[in-house]
Amino acid sequence: MSTDWIILGLGNPGEKYAYTRHNIGYRVATAFAEKHGASFHPGRGPWLEAQLRFARQQFVVALPTTYMNRSGIAARALIGQYGVQPERLIAIVDEYNFPVGRIHLKLGGSDGGHNGIASLIAELGTEQFWRLRCGIGRSFGQGELVDYVLSPFPPNEQELVEQMISNAVTALEHIAKAGIARAASEINALSKQQAKGDNLPP
Repeated sequence: MSTDWIILGLGNPGEKYAYTRHNIGYRVATAFAEKHGASFHPGRGPWLEAQLRFARQQFVVALPTTYMNRSGIAARALIGQYGVQPERLIAIVDEYNFPVGRIHLKLGGSDGGHNGIASLIAELGTEQFWRLRCGIGRSFGQGELVDYVLSPFPPNEQELVEQMISNAVTALEHIAKAGIARAASEINALSKQQAKGDNLPP
């Protein structure tokens, strides 16, 4: 069966990192797969994968089992295995330039200082893949970024985080239903409202 989209949730493997800010990509990808009854199994490389079909679109959902800064190894192998172009890959990634709760979908661009995206660009040889960016806030001082992204969300942000995960899953579904160009326009137009807890339209 041909694959329409590869969804790559970026994060670090292991229980130690499961609920850190840096692992929001893992959490969104996992929530998307679980919502549609798909379970993960070892892939033919350094990742776990699940397959699902929604709105006549076939998805491969993958979680790299390398650490964040080597995520591109899995991305390159997945694209080769499933015979898709980089433009059919959506990397779900944490974004400290956005407040907690905000999501944003874009094609291409620089790595923005994110080691996972930098690895994807290096391994794929292109910036032309999609990124679903999930806000983690930037409540850190100079020199504190690494500790910040590797720490969990505090209790007072948990409700926003759960809503953001739900909105991100809905965004992935919206891509299948509306096409990615229209979905990106609508998702991004609503991103500020999402940060306040509003939902995407059904």
